[in-house]
Amino acid sequence: PDAIERLKGLGIYEIHLLSGDKKEVVADYAAKLGIDKASGGLLPEDKARRIEGLIKNEGRKVAFVGDGMNDAPVLALSDVGIAMGGLGSDAAVESADVVIQTDQPSKVATAIVIARTTRAVVRENIIGAIGVKGIVLVAGALGYASLWGAVFADVGVALLAVLNSLRILYKNFK
Repeated sequence: PDAIERLKGLGIYEIHLLSGDKKEVVADYAAKLGIDKASGGLLPEDKARRIEGLIKNEGRKVAFVGDGMNDAPVLALSDVGIAMGGLGSDAAVESADVVIQTDQPSKVATAIVIARTTRAVVRENIIGAIGVKGIVLVAGALGYASLWGAVFADVGVALLAVLNSLRILYKNFK
């Protein structure tokens, strides 16, 4: 339940439970977890068809979390495959884009927060580097930039980008 609440807190509201277990068991767990859309008794190809439908027909980005050998095709098919690596099968781990080593579903939300933070820092670095280089380029074309300005625009901006990226190491992700 904590994992589902954390995902909803991140703005991920459409969560499906796809399982090969009995339909009644899946429905019971879905109710306990707060998941509205659940399907049981699915074979791997049934899961694959559901994921393909979400990706192609509805144009959605799909992340699939699985741990079994029968999840490997769906992990590879989805936009982001997330495997539980501690007890998960080797096939699932090899097919996945992300591996959660602790087998804690709540870490999926943590991985999303880390990815979003990293993407934001990368964007900051790109915009900052292009901005500074553009300013120095224009200043150089107008005769106002020296050789030291060009060196700063190259090496200095790279150093600032690395220092900016170090913030991620010291951020507390929970």
